[in-house]
Amino acid sequence: MSNRIKPLLQIATDKNHLLNLHTELQDDVPEGKIRLVETHLEMKSYKPRKQKKQRLENLSIIRAHNPTVSFYRYLYNTVGEPWFWYERRLIGDTELSELINKPDIRIYVLYVQGTPAGYTELDFTDSDNVEIAYFGLIPDFIGRGLGSYFLDWIVATAWSEDPQRIWVHTCNLDHPAAIVIYQQAGLSPFKQEIKIIDHPKNYKCFQG
Repeated sequence: MSNRIKPLLQIATDKNHLLNLHTELQDDVPEGKIRLVETHLEMKSYKPRKQKKQRLENLSIIRAHNPTVSFYRYLYNTVGEPWFWYERRLIGDTELSELINKPDIRIYVLYVQGTPAGYTELDFTDSDNVEIAYFGLIPDFIGRGLGSYFLDWIVATAWSEDPQRIWVHTCNLDHPAAIVIYQQAGLSPFKQEIKIIDHPKNYKCFQG
């Protein structure tokens, strides 16, 4: 692993540094491609962090049982568009419905005063290794401290089933502070993968 990759494995509070690092990672990458750096993080024992002062907003987190494809696509596309979430945009409705309605998949939606503000998808398929498959906020709600609040709730919910560990992966297309937020919540990096892919911005779903 090169020296310029290693800083992604460390807690970095300087978001500008992370932004600059992500830019440097694209040196010598062919046009239309991107060097994707995926960082995998895990938590092997649950230690709740000290709670911040109680939030005053009317917040609720509700599980979406048997979510419709249209509702899921609204959440996935709205939360993921700034970060080029593309995988599930490329599959059909039938396949997506089967994925999100599997018995071991749980989708929870964060609401602020009755309005959807974000969502998470927890994968309990391997009951010993629970994955935070997706987690994010709708752009209008970023910057209000809701991410940490929601992630703490997600971590506690994942541990409620008594797994051996929980894990998540993020990449350099995600919010620059994502890796910081995960580490502050108690997850630790354990693996990193680097690959060159077609830049998702060139997919038709992100055009106009």
